[in-house]
Amino acid sequence: MHFIESGVGTPLVLLHAFPADARMWNPARARLEEQARVITPDQRGLGESPLDGSWARSLAEPSDSNWAAQHPSIDTAAADVLELLDRLELPEVVLGGCSMGGYVAMGVLRAAPERVAGLLLVDTKAVADNDEQRTNRLNAADRAEREGTSGWLADGTLPNVLGRTTHEQRPEVREHVRELIEAQPPEGVAWAQRAMASRPDSTDALRAFAGPALVIVGEEDPLTPPEQARELADVLPEGELVTLPGAGHLPPVEAPEEFADVVRPWLARFA
Repeated sequence: MHFIESGVGTPLVLLHAFPADARMWNPARARLEEQARVITPDQRGLGESPLDGSWARSLAEPSDSNWAAQHPSIDTAAADVLELLDRLELPEVVLGGCSMGGYVAMGVLRAAPERVAGLLLVDTKAVADNDEQRTNRLNAADRAEREGTSGWLADGTLPNVLGRTTHEQRPEVREHVRELIEAQPPEGVAWAQRAMASRPDSTDALRAFAGPALVIVGEEDPLTPPEQARELADVLPEGELVTLPGAGHLPPVEAPEEFADVVRPWLARFA
């Protein structure tokens, strides 16, 4: 599993959104790595992580790798993260995720809550997809396999993941996100879409988590708007909510300094 690591201090594992990779955290990294060991993996099939999970020690047989590749699941993506924590000899971390990364973080919480010292959820949600959302994901997965992803995936994604302010005032951010999307392998895009389509509801897992939790949402996010983020924070016993103005679904990319300025004081409690 490919990952980027920098900084020293509290282990902070950040899971990227779809359809991007670990590089989406780079704009905020410089400010976070001053007080944390920032670890950002590429999730299975995206970035530089292979779809077959061939890096994983827990997959002893090739048939295991083939099965995981052919049966997309957020639980498998969560198991990948736990495998990485074992490799890095990290019994407990502060775990964060944006959008799909939040789904995977909640998968880790369902599987091994003892490994999560604190939870950072960014523009994500606990509930499963409804029928329409699930159908749209499955159709997109089929198209990615059939046609590839060049052009249409970024064109369809950018209006929803970036806020109004970014579209109007930050053309360089828009182009950066487009480049991230265009770089993702079609088979990994298809796998991730199907994994998200089949994910379970994580509300009970969040309700049972007694550790510190920070929910961040972009004020201009059309996919998981602030009112949904409030519902998410209210489920968490120690949940805090911060809304970032001028950002959409990807605050770590759209407003990295403001994002880091919110996360840093929250992280200080783990020092």
